[in-house]
Amino acid sequence: MGKYYYKKADKFSRKKILRLLSLLILFMGIAVVFYIFYPLVSWQIYFAPALASSKIQAPIPKSMVINPSTIGSLISQAGNSLSGVDYTNAKNWFPGFNPATAEQPKIPSYTISIPKLKINSATVSTRDNNLAIHLVNYQNTAIPPDNGTAVIFGHSTLPQLFNPNDYKTIFATAYQLRMGDEIYANVNGVSYKYKIFNISIVEPSDISIFEQDYSNSYLTLVTCTPPGTTWKRLIIKAKLEKI
Repeated sequence: MGKYYYKKADKFSRKKILRLLSLLILFMGIAVVFYIFYPLVSWQIYFAPALASSKIQAPIPKSMVINPSTIGSLISQAGNSLSGVDYTNAKNWFPGFNPATAEQPKIPSYTISIPKLKINSATVSTRDNNLAIHLVNYQNTAIPPDNGTAVIFGHSTLPQLFNPNDYKTIFATAYQLRMGDEIYANVNGVSYKYKIFNISIVEPSDISIFEQDYSNSYLTLVTCTPPGTTWKRLIIKAKLEKI
C-alpha cells in the first residue's frame, strides 16, 4: 500500500506576499497624491468661497486653479515639506529674499492683539526668526509705530487645531479677517490701533511684501495658506489709525 504525505499549506505563500506588497504600494501612492493635492482640494472646499464672498484683492483666480504652473507649485510645496524644510524659521518662507544685515532693533519685542481672532498680547520678536516660540517682525522692516511697514510672520495649521496661545497655530484662522478689522500693537506700554485695508494671496517667490511705505505706519501679517499647507502666503495689511 502506497504512503500518502500531507503538506501543510503555507499561509504566507509568495503570491500572498506579492499581493500584500501591491496593496501597500497602492495605498502609499494614494497617500502621496492626497498629500500633494490636499491644498487645492481644501482651498476649493473651505477657503475660496469664504474669500470670494469678501472684497479680497487677490484670491486665487479660477484660471490658476488647474494649470501646469499650479500643479508644479503643489508638487514643489510637497517636495519642500518632505525634504524637511524648517518652516519654524521665518527665513525659509520666502527663499528668494535675502536682506542685508541690519542694526539690532532698539526694542527686543512688542505685542499685538487681534480681537476678532481672540489673540491677546502675542509676543512679536524683533531679534530672531523662531516662529515656534513667538511671532517674528522680519529684519529690515519697520517696527510700530514708526513710519514704514512692519512685516510680521506667524504660523498657521489646520483651523481645527487653532490655539491663540500656541505660536505654532496662532494664525490658523487668519483667513477669517476682513477689511476694517482691527489689530492692536502695544509698544513700550503704549497701544496703537491699526485697521485692515488690504488682503491678498501671493506666491512664496513674491518678495514685494517686504517693500517699505513710509507715508504712514503699516502692519503686514504673513502666514501660509491654505491653513495646514505651505502652498501660498496670505498677506493682511493694516494702517495705523490717527492717535
